[in-house]
Amino acid sequence: MPKMKTRKAVKARFKVTGTGKLMRKSPGRRHMLTKKSANRKRHLAKDKLVDSGQVKMFKIMMGV
Repeated sequence: MPKMKTRKAVKARFKVTGTGKLMRKSPGRRHMLTKKSANRKRHLAKDKLVDSGQVKMFKIMMGV
């Protein structure tokens, strides 16, 4: 059976932590930032953990 190719789009969007969890960026930080409060922008800047129900699927896609 051939090797499974890495999904490059998934690899670009997620980062694997040292403990094997996946980190993601929050959406909503690209444009129209003037109407968003500083508090909201600050919270959107922080990386979030990927939901536990989706981690297995994304790890398979990444080849991890």
